[in-house]
Amino acid sequence: MIKNSTKMMMMVTLILSTIMVLSSENWFSMWMGLEINMMSFIPMLEKDKNFLSSESKMIYFIIQSMASMLFMFTLTMNPSMIMKENIVSDLPIIMITLAMITKMGMAPMHLWFINIISKISWMNCMMIMTWQKIAPLFVLSNMNGNSKIMMILSLISAMVGAIGGINQVSIKKMLAYSSINHLGWMTICLDKDNEMWMKYLIIYSIMIIMLTLSMQMNSINFINQMNINMKSKMEKTNFLIMMLSLGGLPPFIGFLPKWLVIQSLMQTNSMLTLFIILMSSMITLFYYLRMITPIIMMNNITNKWNMNKYSMKNKNMIMFIINMMLPITLIINMM
Repeated sequence: MIKNSTKMMMMVTLILSTIMVLSSENWFSMWMGLEINMMSFIPMLEKDKNFLSSESKMIYFIIQSMASMLFMFTLTMNPSMIMKENIVSDLPIIMITLAMITKMGMAPMHLWFINIISKISWMNCMMIMTWQKIAPLFVLSNMNGNSKIMMILSLISAMVGAIGGINQVSIKKMLAYSSINHLGWMTICLDKDNEMWMKYLIIYSIMIIMLTLSMQMNSINFINQMNINMKSKMEKTNFLIMMLSLGGLPPFIGFLPKWLVIQSLMQTNSMLTLFIILMSSMITLFYYLRMITPIIMMNNITNKWNMNKYSMKNKNMIMFIINMMLPITLIINMM
């Protein structure tokens, strides 16, 4: 097992490397920040001394290195880019875009992401689905003129994320495909509103953190464990709300970022794009509903010694309040 002091050090360098990318003034320092980020995250994938842990670290290292090499190759082939922020030709834009979507695990470069997420712990899943997306998304948001290729990749991502999750029984894989779908929503407005992906990522991160913490506390990895491991009715209700929120159903907070994207696309009259991503969202809602159906339909019997009345009560209440914040945000907005 990795020592706590090492884990703490890696956590600090991980945070600092992302801040370094966000505060960079040129492409070279962005590349440097991404490299430090990669090298900080790999030791954190160490869970147990087993085959899966070492395999996931190797996959992550190879894929991230290839993406970084492509990014660095683009910089060396266009020396003016190192000094200036603006990119003149289309080829460097396409190459950097491909490097960044590979780093994030966006479709069609998503297979490593699905493979790795089933092999790592819930805490690492949470990190790879939230924090590790900040730096590549920021690099993509700094490029002007990548709207056409980004729009195509976003639509592919939204559809792959929706269709890929249908046949899964592993909750980790299902959430990985859901993450790919959400990435499609996030990147679709990069050229329209540069702040929107930040708002979307913050709300999505809050939902994923709540969900992964809940999964870890209940030791759930597969759909058939849902009804066995859920203890109280409040916990079941909370989980049901979290899944519907992640799907983007209106009364819950998960609808807010999707609403912002829908508004932005309607203002630019991109109706076909809007129709495709809304249809993909419907498909993701279908597999979330499939996941929560056993909880709704079946009443489980819990032994008294398993019913810890106070440990989850406050956490469940906090999660419930966060998920029900959409009406509150609307009232604040109207004021």
